[in-house]
Amino acid sequence: MPGMGTDIHGHIECRWDRWLDEDDREWFQAVDLSHLYNGRDYVAFGSLFGVRDTTSFRPLADHRGLPHDVSKEVLADFEPWSDELHGESWISWSELATADWDEVSNEVDGCVHEFRRSPDGGWKMHGRNSDLTRFAELSGLTNAPELYSAGDVFPEDTEWPDGDRLFRVGRLRRKDAVPDSEWGAVWSVMRTLASLHGNEGVRLVVWFDG
Repeated sequence: MPGMGTDIHGHIECRWDRWLDEDDREWFQAVDLSHLYNGRDYVAFGSLFGVRDTTSFRPLADHRGLPHDVSKEVLADFEPWSDELHGESWISWSELATADWDEVSNEVDGCVHEFRRSPDGGWKMHGRNSDLTRFAELSGLTNAPELYSAGDVFPEDTEWPDGDRLFRVGRLRRKDAVPDSEWGAVWSVMRTLASLHGNEGVRLVVWFDG
């Protein structure tokens, strides 16, 4: 369907390693991703799995397919809809924990970035296109497509100071593309499970529709 959006689905899996030989270790479904993440951010999808936004960042886990040893529970959730799904992949907590989250995007972000003054006097990223009403007043943009894509209109590093906040055109860091405000619950659960099962014993398995 034209204009249809893309949504992510999946599960966190864990593997019980204690007292078992490698060949006997099985993966089990731990948490449905929908309990922890309910967003639709294409830059995040691209940064993590190479879906929708394929130019901003090198994906951490690009279209790997389902793991060959995917858990029975997760496979049962995937298979009935498999003909309508795409972008299957997975990533371990070990990979997420060691990723360079300060890596800068390959290109200027189309969205304007809003920064807020932090207690130490520096600027902290607050959001992308987060207050377009105020940004329109500061920038003078009145055309909606240009307002939503200010990064394509103004040169990189163009800034609009606004008291204790600042609007800027620039590049994303990977951690801004996958913000804790949206993904923090996912990482927290994976981190907790990894403390029990090891960094290689926890992974996120995903797929997409639309």
